Amino acid sequence: MKAMGRARMMVHLICGVLAVFGVSVVVADDPYRFYTWTVTYGTIAPLGVPQQVILINGQFPGPKLEVVTNDNIVLDLINKLDQPFLLTWNGIKQRKNSWQDGVLGTNCPVPPNGNYTYNFQTKDQIGSFTYFPSTSFHKAAGGFGAINIYERPRIPIPFPDPDGDFTLLIGDWYRTSHKTLQKFLDSGRSLPFPDGVLINGQGHSTFSGDQGKTYMFRISNVGLSTSLNFRIQAHTMKLVEVEGSHTIQNEYDSVDVHVGQSVAVLVTLNQAPKDYYIVASTRFTKTVLTATATLHYTNSRTPVSRPLPVGPTYQIHWSMKQARTFRWNLTASAARPNPQGSFHYGKITPSRTIKLANSAALINGKRRFAVNGVTYINADTPLKLADYFNISGVFSLNSIQSIPSESTASIATSVMPASLHEFIEIVFQNNERTVQSWHLDGYDFWVVGNGFGQWTPASRKKYNLVDTLTRHTAQVYPNSWTTILVSLDNQGMWNLRSANWERQYLGQQFYLRVWNPVQSLANEYNAPSNVQLCGKAVRHHP
Repeated sequence: MKAMGRARMMVHLICGVLAVFGVSVVVADDPYRFYTWTVTYGTIAPLGVPQQVILINGQFPGPKLEVVTNDNIVLDLINKLDQPFLLTWNGIKQRKNSWQDGVLGTNCPVPPNGNYTYNFQTKDQIGSFTYFPSTSFHKAAGGFGAINIYERPRIPIPFPDPDGDFTLLIGDWYRTSHKTLQKFLDSGRSLPFPDGVLINGQGHSTFSGDQGKTYMFRISNVGLSTSLNFRIQAHTMKLVEVEGSHTIQNEYDSVDVHVGQSVAVLVTLNQAPKDYYIVASTRFTKTVLTATATLHYTNSRTPVSRPLPVGPTYQIHWSMKQARTFRWNLTASAARPNPQGSFHYGKITPSRTIKLANSAALINGKRRFAVNGVTYINADTPLKLADYFNISGVFSLNSIQSIPSESTASIATSVMPASLHEFIEIVFQNNERTVQSWHLDGYDFWVVGNGFGQWTPASRKKYNLVDTLTRHTAQVYPNSWTTILVSLDNQGMWNLRSANWERQYLGQQFYLRVWNPVQSLANEYNAPSNVQLCGKAVRHHP
């Protein structure tokens, strides 16, 4: 047994050395965590009907990544599906390292029976994040999971350590297979209304705690399209973190979590010893879908009982008002050694304004979605590889404009140029009747304002330039606007997309090329030694 232990230690030591020399992202002083994940199909019945889902190491949802700030992640992904596959790391900044982003604009997909080793660092982050498949329509089959990043011992957090930590992945779900749903979209049809809502991939889960103790609930919306409201019967929730930002600790009876977003709340079990309902229900839908779980007091002898706690349904103004109460805790430390409020974003004048308008379009008789009149299609060569190897004919920097277009929608592999260290204002203008949810890979950003109707320069008077949150996914309400400020300090090719997966799949996305002509490892890492090649990059590799 001792010999086996020494052998394991030698394997990990060798892997660590190889990782250091093979990938420039790693930092020698920070711990390594090694994972092997095998992606397969499996049959389960999350809504009572057997269906094919995507499992990771036999699990649905996939394994939790529980790591510590600045850990180096070395994760070997083995694809046993019958289709190419990638995972993307939702909210992980990938500092100077868009090579590991896990989307088709930066990575070649892992072929069936192939594997790829991701190497990245959870650099200067604390909080609740997720991962999920970015290829085809795989997200509708599962393959998603939680990423919980904990603080290092010397970094204080603005609340006592909770007595327990629960992760809840909530999201809408279909009984129809992901391949059939993808055929709907490819044929020009829209997705039907979801069949239900899941909490941790199940119809019902139980979370147990001791009376009088306080527990953290990390809640992430991993669904395809539907905003959800989260609440716990007879209990209030103290908001403490949103996508890596510590917040002013307001208490709520219920919290809206839009597609792609994550929040963390503290809940004290201060009620009579019985069992209570946990509820996630759809927002802004005519038919309200509801999923329940159980909060079980360990000294309880009384099962859950109805009525379920009532939550909001279609009240848009209610949701907008709540979103404005999510504020940054400027006195709290973050993963960085400096206080979160040390960067005075509101005192910086943006270098330019980018205005993005989403729209539905018909192209060749089929339904598509566009940004500023351009509906995105993937190239056969990842944009990152084309940029790195100077491969022409893959994308054009003139393919999408920074203001909405009134012309007929067109198809392109759209890339918008930006300069490293720009500080920009992005306005999301939503003239449609559905809630939008926008995500930017590689970054967090300040959500400074939102409002009904059309954005104008006068709308800036309503901005919060003092203590708004940084986050990676922002909602835009129907016939409304949302503005974010972004410091473009992370060079690379970064995906800006709808978190509504039907809209993303049908073109509501593009790539932001954050660039500095002076090539330096201080700005961006070189291609990793295990970079996969596909498309035109195969013959251009030196």
